[in-house]
Amino acid sequence: MEENWSTWLGIGLRIALILIIAFVLRSVIRRAITKLIERMNRTAQAVDGTALGGLLVNVERRRQRSAAIGSVLRSVASFMIMGTAALMILSALQINLAPLLASAGVAGVAIGFGARNLVTDFLSGVFMILEDQYGVGDTVDAGVASGEVIEVGLRVTKLRGDNGEIWYVRNGEVKRIGNLSQGWATAALDVQVRAEEDLDHVRSVITQVGVDMAKDEPWNERLWEPIEVLGLDAVYLDSMIVRVSARTMPGKSLGVERELRWRIKKALNEAGIQLVGRPLDPELQTEAVDPSAATAAPSALANPESPQSTAASPLSAPAGPAAAPSATVPPPAQK
Repeated sequence: MEENWSTWLGIGLRIALILIIAFVLRSVIRRAITKLIERMNRTAQAVDGTALGGLLVNVERRRQRSAAIGSVLRSVASFMIMGTAALMILSALQINLAPLLASAGVAGVAIGFGARNLVTDFLSGVFMILEDQYGVGDTVDAGVASGEVIEVGLRVTKLRGDNGEIWYVRNGEVKRIGNLSQGWATAALDVQVRAEEDLDHVRSVITQVGVDMAKDEPWNERLWEPIEVLGLDAVYLDSMIVRVSARTMPGKSLGVERELRWRIKKALNEAGIQLVGRPLDPELQTEAVDPSAATAAPSALANPESPQSTAASPLSAPAGPAAAPSATVPPPAQK
């Protein structure tokens, strides 16, 4: 130490300088990422309450998405900066890094092959968050499961099914996904009436139902366009089907269909228009069962005088006792 104190002092100062630069750089980058995330949240709050904001942007969902992206970016930045600083410190201590890097490379390859599913799940989760494919509160169909998203992670996404069950879906297993909560949804239903009804009258009744429904709460917010009568969807001998459609808020189409079906039924009853059931599908109809199919075929044994019946009849017992041939027992021999 007395002979090489200057060398040790230089190494110590170099290590301290590396650590100071690493921590300062890490703090600056993390702060910049945090400010970027806060700016994204302020942008989302600025458009909240407008028509565009209500259609495309959900503030809470945007906040959660930005928080997840910020967490990933901060973790990646910290890992890269502190990892580089550690290698520089080892190099300042004059430690040969070649075996260490070679071992790390071999270990990385082994871990990559062994944990490839984990890496796939992680990368898929990162891209799902970055591309905003879905968020908390969305109703999605992930192929392997469907339901409402209750948590979005980098490896696993949690879905709550229709019956209350929770599905844990690995992000790497999702090959395609359908988001039912983005943009708008369509509520469509069929109204089947008798073939003798006046179509213009039926159209006017259904249209008035749509106008009245659009004025009531909460349907005035869930209906984004006036209810439209598309026309005849099918015509049968004794009935016809009228197709009705409406553009609704995402995820609210089922409730709108039920309420619209309820109101249309009441309005048609008041107008004297009778609804009928759908006729049976001809392909599903089966022919009537022939009643003679259960009748057995005529048999020769049914006639007691036929040769077959006589041959099959049991033999009658003889009138007297049966004379069984008796065996003659020889008398015992006399001695």
